[in-house]
Amino acid sequence: RTLMDLRELVSALNNFASLSLAASWDNVGLLVEPSPPHTVNTLLLTNDLTEEVMEEAVQKKADFILSYHPPIFTPLKRVTWKTWKERLVVRALEHRIGIYSPHTAYDAIPHGVNNWLAKGLGACTSVPLQPSTAPGYPAEGTHRVEFCTGDTEHLDMVLSKIKDIQEISCLTTFPARAEDEEQTRVSLNCSQKALMEVVALLSQNSLLYHKTEILLLQKPLLPHTGMGRLCTLSEPVSLSDVIERIKSHLKLRHIRLAMGMGKTLESPVKKAALCAGSGSSVLKGTEADLYLTGEMSHHDVLDAVANGISVILCEHSNTERGFLSELRDMLAIHLQNKINIIVSEKDRDPLQVA
Repeated sequence: RTLMDLRELVSALNNFASLSLAASWDNVGLLVEPSPPHTVNTLLLTNDLTEEVMEEAVQKKADFILSYHPPIFTPLKRVTWKTWKERLVVRALEHRIGIYSPHTAYDAIPHGVNNWLAKGLGACTSVPLQPSTAPGYPAEGTHRVEFCTGDTEHLDMVLSKIKDIQEISCLTTFPARAEDEEQTRVSLNCSQKALMEVVALLSQNSLLYHKTEILLLQKPLLPHTGMGRLCTLSEPVSLSDVIERIKSHLKLRHIRLAMGMGKTLESPVKKAALCAGSGSSVLKGTEADLYLTGEMSHHDVLDAVANGISVILCEHSNTERGFLSELRDMLAIHLQNKINIIVSEKDRDPLQVA
């Protein structure tokens, strides 16, 4: 095996799943970096980075930990031996172990956590519940303004005033024929704030103003990418069959079930909405026969049940952890087998049935 430089590895991981897909509230990417140069030979995959998993990483001489959940989420004010999260950082730096977290970026990608969870339902087609938008487009501005005029003198005056407005980009003029006369068409991109100033300026001339078009620039949706999934099963199956499939896929002996109003274990499931982890905010309001997630608040469960939707809860990390072995295989290919990738044996859900 060849080694990988930490920065080369981080760049490859960012290519595997763009961090721009993560939720705005999330804390993703490289969280702990030993002083460079840092080479990585062994990468440990875990769902949660606990102190037990950190010990395992030290024992197995891992140089890098990919922890699905970010171990640093709320800002640390100090790094001491006092709290377990601080101790993780101390241990990581003492043993020269980098820490990286992808979290919701892996929820959004087509080959990610929710896609793996959907496999538990059997043959189905799925679409994201909250589609992701392309990160880089449109490059500038939120709106496009276009207008036409044949009055060149007046146009020069308007353009010079427009150029004084901040947050305007892509200002272009081109000849156009309208109402059988040669005219000039003007197009520009601008921010919400600049839009107000442009509109105020154009509204001083009613003829110009009535020929103005304003377009909202929206980023295109990325196919098969986004939070949650709405899965349509190829063949409807009974709720009890779905329960067995999920238990088998997640390797669980127990799940928690809330039966939808008027439903039984024999009721058919054709549409299932799912979201790994804590899915209430993503699932809310979705029409389906079943909601599948890790955890949900009591009142959100009551809402679903009242709407005739059954709910299956498997505990938060149980809906995510099984993805790690699939991830190991995908990363091995993506990283061209340059480094040794291992899945934690100490990582487990903190809750068990007693």
